[in-house]
Amino acid sequence: MAGGASSSGGARDGGESVVIDYGRRRTTCGYCRSSGPTSISHGMWANSLKADDYQALLDRGWRRSGCFLYKPEMERTCCPSYTIRLKANDFICSKEHGRVLKKMQRFLDGELDPQVGSPQRKASPTKRSLSEPSNSPTSKVSKVSANEFQEATCPNFLKEDEFICCLSSKINEAIDTYFQGVILGSTVQLPKAVVKTVKPQVKKKVGEAMQKNKAGVQDLVYTCNISFQIVAAVRRALPKEKSANQTEVLADLSPNSVAEKLVMTMERLGGLAGFEVKACNGHLNFYSAANPAMQNHTGAVVPVQASDKTSRSKQSSVNKISAKHPQKRKSLEIRMSTSHFDPEEFALYRKYQTKVHKEKTITESSYRRFLVDTPIVFVPPKSGDNTVPPCGFGSFHQQYRIDGKLVAVGVVDILPKCLSSKYLFWDPDLAFLSLGKYTALKEIDWVKTTHEHCPSLQYYYLGYYIHSCNKMRYKAAYRPSELLCPVRYEWIHYDLAKPLLDKSQYSTLSDYATMQDETPQPQICGPSDDSSAKVDHHESPSDEDDEDVNDYESEMMIDEELVDSEKADTTECGSSIKDIENITLDLNGSKVKYKLVFGPIERRHLNALEGQLSRYAKVVGKELSDRMVYCMS
Repeated sequence: MAGGASSSGGARDGGESVVIDYGRRRTTCGYCRSSGPTSISHGMWANSLKADDYQALLDRGWRRSGCFLYKPEMERTCCPSYTIRLKANDFICSKEHGRVLKKMQRFLDGELDPQVGSPQRKASPTKRSLSEPSNSPTSKVSKVSANEFQEATCPNFLKEDEFICCLSSKINEAIDTYFQGVILGSTVQLPKAVVKTVKPQVKKKVGEAMQKNKAGVQDLVYTCNISFQIVAAVRRALPKEKSANQTEVLADLSPNSVAEKLVMTMERLGGLAGFEVKACNGHLNFYSAANPAMQNHTGAVVPVQASDKTSRSKQSSVNKISAKHPQKRKSLEIRMSTSHFDPEEFALYRKYQTKVHKEKTITESSYRRFLVDTPIVFVPPKSGDNTVPPCGFGSFHQQYRIDGKLVAVGVVDILPKCLSSKYLFWDPDLAFLSLGKYTALKEIDWVKTTHEHCPSLQYYYLGYYIHSCNKMRYKAAYRPSELLCPVRYEWIHYDLAKPLLDKSQYSTLSDYATMQDETPQPQICGPSDDSSAKVDHHESPSDEDDEDVNDYESEMMIDEELVDSEKADTTECGSSIKDIENITLDLNGSKVKYKLVFGPIERRHLNALEGQLSRYAKVVGKELSDRMVYCMS
């Protein structure tokens, strides 16, 4: 498709927008995984497109995949897709977003062991057979003593993540030891233990309960519910007809009994200096042994002095290890460059698509068409001009590098009012860092900073929001977000639009007023403030109107070789000749207004052309259709 006519000039004058071959597309939906071509959209190609004109198209529900522009036919498509945006300066960082930022900071500071959350760790078997020999290779990790394990994998075990890893290993060791002689069949598999930190409010409740029962106040630090998982796994896996031995085992199988036996096994194995483990309502609770009058479940008093001495010796050994292995801080660098092919980026893209999306064939040509090719005309910055950001307008690749290594690439469009996020691909080996969310937060920060230099640029566009797709719901978590009404092209606060979408996948969002009696009324964001939106607001609504993983991590990729064009029927348009008379046509290199076209044209061809141009004018808006050049294919 070719892009844009010569609209408002000045610093943002990038030539003209030229589009070609408007029609409809029917494809198989990538969101609901329909069996047939149920995803219906308007489509056209752009040879060149001014930043102002693409901004106006975004505000009418269009998006791009390479040089292909598309807009869902909202009333007919299987998964209606609403353009969603966020005003960066109003962004409210949630607790989850805060955790993502802290996790990255800890990783950069060298305090987070990447092996704890790496894909390799997650991809390893999470369950083990109860009848598996104790010397099996898969159980070697849990057979290492606590001290050996700490020295091998947790050089500074006082770091919380590493110590939790050690406690989990001790529980797994106790599980293997206890169930070693129990034969329940090869189909019974045992889940791995996960130790969690106890929240402050839970600690408070436990402390109050202990005081009420006149028991010594203990500091509950960690807990684990593996006993419940073991019971569920055993009951689920055993056959209906059980052997006598299995029946005997099941008779005494409950979370409480399993927890108590694991506690006794862990105490027999030792290696928990500084902590006391107790069984409580099926949970394994770990208490700090720093307080006096600490008693275990048998009533034996834990010698505080010995515990303190052990803690001091542990602290001393930790300091020695830390001195031998100083933590190295990593550096994060974010680079932005205009869209171009980079072999290093392509290698990361291929790795991402293969491991995350399970694609078997990734070609350089498809990558170029999807993420490198762009019709948007680059507008360079000018000194002293605050209408253009320091990077200029156009399509960019934002690289994220840690210690020089490329770990993520965000493909974005920088436009007069927004940063439009198109796609993100990242290193699957760093999935534990939630790079999709992290890069989205950095893009929001970029908009905030750039707004100070370019006041018109203040929004962050996250692509499409599909209310019926659970994987899309994360976009609404970037609050306070707005959705574009597909009929009147007004921006509606998400909290106002949600009740309508809960009732119907496709809704005229600006009809929220009909539900005011039953819906809270946050501040409404009015119609788009650009001139084209104001004109379009008064037009008759269109009869018809696609993106982590993870993340804003997925933009609908349209492969032109797989898309069939369904030309518009002349019987559906119903527009007058006045709607199309000022459309500029490119006829063999000559540009002429439609109303000035002359020559011997058969009526049937003229009707077909008028029908196509009428629908084109309707879906892009009269103002845009008047100033963009339509190139005849």
